[in-house]
Amino acid sequence: MIVTGDKASVTSDIPFASPGSFSGDEGAFAPFGFGVNGDRDGGWLRFPIGASDTSIYPSWNEKENDDDLHNPAKDGPKFVLKNIKTWNPWICLQLLFLILIVLGVLCAGVLYPILLSIRVFDRERPPERLSEFDFGMLEGIRTSMIDPDTPDYAMTRDSVLGRGKLKLVFSDEFEQDGRTFYPGEDQFWTAPRIHYAATNDLEMYDPDFITTKDGVLEIRFQTYRDYDLDFRSGMLQSWNKLCFKGGVMEVSASLAGPAGVAGLWPGIWSLGNLARPGFRASSDGVWPYSYDQCDVGITPNQSSTDGISFLPGQRLAKCVCKNEDHPSPGTGRGAPEIDALEGTINYDMKIGEVTQSSQMAPFDIWYQTNYDYVAIKNHSVTRMNSWQGGPFQQAVSGVTMLNNDWYDGKQYQKYAFEYIPGKADGAIAWFVGDEETLRMTGNAIGPNGNIGQRDISQEPMSIILNLGMSENWAWIDMERLAPRLAQGTVMRIDYVRIYQEEGKELLTCDPPGYPTTEYIAKHPKAYDNANLTQWDETGYPWPKNKFMDQCH
Repeated sequence: MIVTGDKASVTSDIPFASPGSFSGDEGAFAPFGFGVNGDRDGGWLRFPIGASDTSIYPSWNEKENDDDLHNPAKDGPKFVLKNIKTWNPWICLQLLFLILIVLGVLCAGVLYPILLSIRVFDRERPPERLSEFDFGMLEGIRTSMIDPDTPDYAMTRDSVLGRGKLKLVFSDEFEQDGRTFYPGEDQFWTAPRIHYAATNDLEMYDPDFITTKDGVLEIRFQTYRDYDLDFRSGMLQSWNKLCFKGGVMEVSASLAGPAGVAGLWPGIWSLGNLARPGFRASSDGVWPYSYDQCDVGITPNQSSTDGISFLPGQRLAKCVCKNEDHPSPGTGRGAPEIDALEGTINYDMKIGEVTQSSQMAPFDIWYQTNYDYVAIKNHSVTRMNSWQGGPFQQAVSGVTMLNNDWYDGKQYQKYAFEYIPGKADGAIAWFVGDEETLRMTGNAIGPNGNIGQRDISQEPMSIILNLGMSENWAWIDMERLAPRLAQGTVMRIDYVRIYQEEGKELLTCDPPGYPTTEYIAKHPKAYDNANLTQWDETGYPWPKNKFMDQCH
């Protein structure tokens, strides 16, 4: 501060302080009344004095580094052009990324749909070579329907139904250990994961409980909590892979023990391919129909109010209307069942027994088969089954006593049936070992009252091997079974063989006049979803027929 005279001549070196800031008396300056650092010093507000570098506030004509930020265009268009012409690498990189993003959007929205429409991605490409080592991946693939491990003596079998010498057309000896049967793994067999709710089974079927070991197929049943079920087991089926029509199905097995104890339900059986075992929507209206007529037999409950039938009617009737959904219009279709073995026990003698049956629909009055056309070979070991049917199936069935050594792998026994498809000229014969146990002809299920001839199955038949448990089947002696089931019990299958008349082999799921595979492929909801229980749940229409509906 330099004072040269009166107040008007006061000059100041203090930035932003003016002579008019003084009131005249010394100390009247500074309205806040504080000195430097907030102290009063004679009433003067003191500022640090010095060059602009050290001042708190720069003077108006001092230039700072950020001035251009507040006035970027002070040089006008020349300044802007100068900066545009000066390419910054960072700006170039940003522009490059922007171009790439635009190109990516164009490819995703325009180019990719075009490539999809011309199926560029579907073109075949050579397989990628993952290793220089050549693995023997094809060594396990069967190139013949006859297992190379089948012994020479098993290549033929004599017919008991007048068909001469039958030849082997399929076999599986299960000699290769460690086979598994998850869906898609095997050429001939599949082990599905399902709960067989149709018979209120107590176990969950799972492919993990089926394998091959020591030259046999093993199906294990064991205490194993699976969802709300207390047991787990396995079911092996050839559905839609291996089918046969006519001939002999022969299976060698050692049943699961303990022998003579009630509760387990082993099965070796066959079913028309139009029904997939365990998939109830697929069997609704086809199991166990074996009927090629157009009368009350195709109607729900057989049009009877006495409770003889709870069936919904034959879905694939002979007389469906034109253009209705049917695999072979003009032919009654279904899924009959023929059982080589369903295991039970004789409660009095504490020995095993086997029921061997043919199950069909529609039903005779009170399920009474014409027994003039049914014969038992040896009454000392075989008797007619007192159970002849119920509201879901009629059965021609015999019961044969077993040896308790045919369990737990001690010894194996053969269970088989031979059949000739047809109407009155058809026939079935059942076997335990080499001995015939029971025989029936088509006349046993001929016309009766308002029901016509039931056929000896003319459908392609699939094979099922399983080990279950259900109170629907038998009383369960859980006190004696429980310790064994905790460890696990095993049903063993030594082989499966099919014989047919030479020159008349029908080892197919599409025999002439009875196709199945195309129909199955057109109805995936019914055949792939085990949770659906009725055909109506699939969304597919129930075919109309001339007997019940008005055809247009």
